[in-house]
Amino acid sequence: MFRKLLIANRGEIACRIIRTARRMGIATVAVYSDADANALHVALADEAWCIGPAAPRESYLRIDGLIDVARRCGAQAVHPGYGFLAENADFAEACAAAGLAFVGPPASAIRAMGGKSQAKALMQQAGVPLVPGYHGAAQDLPTLQAAAAEIGYPVLIKASAGGGGKGMRIVESDAVFPAGLAAAQREARSSFGDDRVLVERYLTRPRHIEIQVFADSHGNTVHLFERDCSIQRRHQKIIEEAPAPGMRPEMRAAMGQAAIAAAQAVGYVGAGTVEFIVEGDSFAFMEMNTRLQVEHPVTEMITGLDLVEWQLRVAAGEPLPLQQADLTINGHALEIRLCAEDPARDFLPSVGLIRHLRLPDSARVDAGVRAGDRISPDYDPMIAKIIVHGADRAAALRQMSAALAQTEVVGVQTNLALLRAILGHADFAAADFDTGFIGRHPDVLALHHALPQAAIAAATLTVLAQRAAANLVPTDPTSPWGGHTAWRMNLQGGQTVHLRHADRPLAIRAEATGTGWSLSWDGATHHAALHDGRLTLNDTTRPVTLADLTVLLDGAAIAFDEIDPLLPPHAEAAGGGKVIAPIPGRLASVLVAPGDSVTAGQVLVVMEAMKMEISLSASRDGTVASVHGAVGDMVGEGTEVVVLEEEG
Repeated sequence: MFRKLLIANRGEIACRIIRTARRMGIATVAVYSDADANALHVALADEAWCIGPAAPRESYLRIDGLIDVARRCGAQAVHPGYGFLAENADFAEACAAAGLAFVGPPASAIRAMGGKSQAKALMQQAGVPLVPGYHGAAQDLPTLQAAAAEIGYPVLIKASAGGGGKGMRIVESDAVFPAGLAAAQREARSSFGDDRVLVERYLTRPRHIEIQVFADSHGNTVHLFERDCSIQRRHQKIIEEAPAPGMRPEMRAAMGQAAIAAAQAVGYVGAGTVEFIVEGDSFAFMEMNTRLQVEHPVTEMITGLDLVEWQLRVAAGEPLPLQQADLTINGHALEIRLCAEDPARDFLPSVGLIRHLRLPDSARVDAGVRAGDRISPDYDPMIAKIIVHGADRAAALRQMSAALAQTEVVGVQTNLALLRAILGHADFAAADFDTGFIGRHPDVLALHHALPQAAIAAATLTVLAQRAAANLVPTDPTSPWGGHTAWRMNLQGGQTVHLRHADRPLAIRAEATGTGWSLSWDGATHHAALHDGRLTLNDTTRPVTLADLTVLLDGAAIAFDEIDPLLPPHAEAAGGGKVIAPIPGRLASVLVAPGDSVTAGQVLVVMEAMKMEISLSASRDGTVASVHGAVGDMVGEGTEVVVLEEEG
């Protein structure tokens, strides 16, 4: 077994690998970019080496830099995690050339399965059913567009070299095919350094079911059953479970054997995942991910195995610890991905400082950040994975709901409310879902609910406490001036707190009582007190957490601002003639220049942030007055990127 392991990755997967390596007595070496100097994986590792600036292409994607660190630190093996270089055959070969064990499959298997077009051809030869599509080598627009027309719209353009939903576009018609192709190629080139694509028929009601496979260098190959990953947004998974609901034993066996055949066809070694599109009782090969998957913990929970340990043992030349007959399914597991993103804004990533973070102690948590860490525009926005295991699916659902009720995040927008809404949806509970679940259920995105009275009271009491703390307390404890209760001789004392939640202004009249405060708003009066993290409102006492003026109540983060009612209304920073960067990111493409005429809805700029593309469009017809920034420039949130001439 290895004495020292270099982990060529970051975030939660680096932390997860470190935990297993430490249990096995293997020393770990972390690598980090300038942006990650204080990251959790750096703190957990036995040693850590800086490998360059924040941009992945200058740090985590630099093969020469990673190999140099591995040599200098004395590592015997390199674990690529997932993403970045995990499915890069050149990296696997560079490790081998440097005398380092690559904790993954051989470069030949990565090349065979990493190129989706080539993988489809291999599967076709092996008799595995495929979704109709074009998987050829020609990548020019006329060839691809003609193939799409022959397949029939809608089609899915998919990056040949990648995964994780990057470089994918659904195209509904021939007219928008060129724009969809260009966007998919740009995103594929940015994420994987390879802009080749394939085109397939887009199925409207499929389930995404994948099989975990494992192979060793002694000729043994097994499957560790299936995972259902159908709940997705932007073609990226956010809820995964194992086993797949409603999976018949006969179909499980057929899919498992197909996955094993796929792995054996390319001489596979290590952990891999064969992904299938499933409709009814039929399944079709989609792709093979030649790495450990983000969702591997649900397989670990139902099998009782540590897949990273298996990876390390296989990479060290050991045989698989178990054979197929030894593997069984125990219970049901669910995993959610807690991400820094705003579902109300088409899942736009959210960057910033995590000011408060509470993760459940009743579940397994794989996290790569802590309170005080910053979500960077350079990397994936996932905060943590939360995983539960129950005797059956209903028990796992109850456990996950309880775990999410304990979860709190302040400082960035998250998908927490969306995850709760999906888990509580009757169709999800009944396992009536497919990859289009979120799109067909807009109710799960209706995340703006009635503002709880308890939240208003807690925020108001916080402001009152802040006002009191800002004043000097007289030395005489009997002085009425030391109480900060707005006491007045011969008059009823009181003060008004002005708050805003989202776009709703609130004026709360506060009067001190002997046991707390009398708070009045919207024509009603409430008695409230806040002591040691417990809020008493009228006759009810409940726990509440406060982070500045964000109230965390029943796991929901409800943000308030204190406002000055005498200030004039805030003018909108961006009028109809300005295109504003919604988050920090890099300019991937600037499609207009001063003097150009544009129409409403026309894409003017494409930004790159958190491994995804964001298109910024004109809100009206007009002429470009100015463009601020060039391709490759980093722009901050709120930056005016394009300005149109004033109307009239």
